Amino acid sequence: METKKTTNKIWSAFRYGFLKTTPILFGFLFLGLSYGIYMYSMGFSWGYTLALSALIYAGSMEFVTVAMLLSPFDPVSAFLITLMVNGRHLFYGISMLTIYRHMGWLTPYLIFGMTDESFSINYTSQIPTEISKKWCYFFVTLLNQIYWVVGSVVGNLFASVLSFDGKGLEFVLTALFIVLAIEQYKIQRNLISSSIGLVIPGIALWIFGSEHFMIPAMIGIVVILSLLRNTMEGQ
Repeated sequence: METKKTTNKIWSAFRYGFLKTTPILFGFLFLGLSYGIYMYSMGFSWGYTLALSALIYAGSMEFVTVAMLLSPFDPVSAFLITLMVNGRHLFYGISMLTIYRHMGWLTPYLIFGMTDESFSINYTSQIPTEISKKWCYFFVTLLNQIYWVVGSVVGNLFASVLSFDGKGLEFVLTALFIVLAIEQYKIQRNLISSSIGLVIPGIALWIFGSEHFMIPAMIGIVVILSLLRNTMEGQ
């Protein structure tokens, strides 16, 4: 009886996670296809595509990695570029410290698989009490990665026979971020945090330029949100 109850809880968490990640499914499949096509055009087989998409699993960083693999070995440059591209994940991790504190043996994978999309869903979802939060977080993370890996490998395998122009497919990621931002606003209804998320990056972009604005913007957002924490909690 206990085993059946546990199985039902896990299945319920899977269904909830699948419904939550359905928008990600379509976005990641299209974006993954573009990544797989790009990998093929640069001379990498589906095996390399599978390895990079499964082990790095960092979206835009995977596109950058292709250029790194074709360039002379430079670990310092690789580290700095990775920090600039994915530095925002440091702040995601800080935000999820409390949420992931009691996840047991699932914790290492939840940390590894915490992308923008998984963070957005797991951080904002109001999970019903009858559904296991631990397994829900796990399935959201796992399903998102499956979508990305499958899309990438399929794109690479069929790249040689695809006849359409894939230019502009990378915009799927931008569109996906916009949808997630709208969903977060619908849930939280907080104009202060939304305004900060728009204004601070805009200022950082103006001061530091498009190649160096990410880290200053994230630092500015964290500092201002920390100063306004009591005000925002009061709302």
